[in-house]
Amino acid sequence: MLGLQYFSFEDLWSPLFLAVLLLLTAGYFVLIGPLAGRFSGASAVPVWRRGLFLSGMLALYLAQGGPVSLLGHIFFSFHMVSMALSYLVAVPLIMLGIPDWVWRAFLKVNPLRRFAFLAQPVVAALLFNGLFSLYHIPVVHDYVMLHFTVHRLYYGLLFLTSILMWWNLINPLPECRKLGGLGQVGFIFLNMVLLTPACGLIIFAGTPLYATYSDPDTWARAMGYCVSGNPASLLQTFGGPAFFGWLSPKVDQQVGGIAMKFIQEFIFASMLAYVFYHWYKKENGQDDAEVSAPSAEPGDGYLKYKEG
Repeated sequence: MLGLQYFSFEDLWSPLFLAVLLLLTAGYFVLIGPLAGRFSGASAVPVWRRGLFLSGMLALYLAQGGPVSLLGHIFFSFHMVSMALSYLVAVPLIMLGIPDWVWRAFLKVNPLRRFAFLAQPVVAALLFNGLFSLYHIPVVHDYVMLHFTVHRLYYGLLFLTSILMWWNLINPLPECRKLGGLGQVGFIFLNMVLLTPACGLIIFAGTPLYATYSDPDTWARAMGYCVSGNPASLLQTFGGPAFFGWLSPKVDQQVGGIAMKFIQEFIFASMLAYVFYHWYKKENGQDDAEVSAPSAEPGDGYLKYKEG
């Protein structure tokens, strides 16, 4: 299906990447289990929070190591699904799976305070959406896809900036929150607006924008980083991405832009409903400490941990 039968197990499932994620997952359970006693204020982590972390790691694996990742090198539509899974699904799930006492210990690290300004709401939104939009400028995208080291570094940077962006919405530490209910609503709309131009460019372009998905030679070079074998053999075997094409490059590109925008709208609309729900509860004196509105004092550093 979709041409997956032509690729090896290693190409489809990226065992090395899977091993790395399994080690990180094992480290998470050691941290919240045997090592929990070393943290101030540590408490038992509920099953639902552990489940969120596992779900996030699974989404990240599927997006960056599983079949979705491979298909993302063949179809632009799957590339956008991979991006959405990586930064709009996996990141918040992983963050929600980390207990507050781990976050507090992490934020005590002094070097992190130098970069606290990067988590300011407007800065974080501009960083993530700006880097995402820059990546999808055709010349930038094709360059990144053709240079493995740059590709990994750029994806890592997107991952970090997505954490900063999501921190403004799902930050579990009342002493570090900057946005109240109305501020979170505005922040959600800001992110929805900032991503629109990039998606609009992709959806309404009259021709295929990316050589990676339309030019056989460029496609084969990019595929060489995610499958085994000589890229030249890919051209001999398949002739180019058109071999797998159940959609034309232009339509595939449009589907990708629509899919990205739809997923983003759905996720942020869900967050909007969540914010309104807890905002309403707080206004009626029903909200609990974990989901209560921010209580940070003006002038506090956004990621600064207030001791005492």
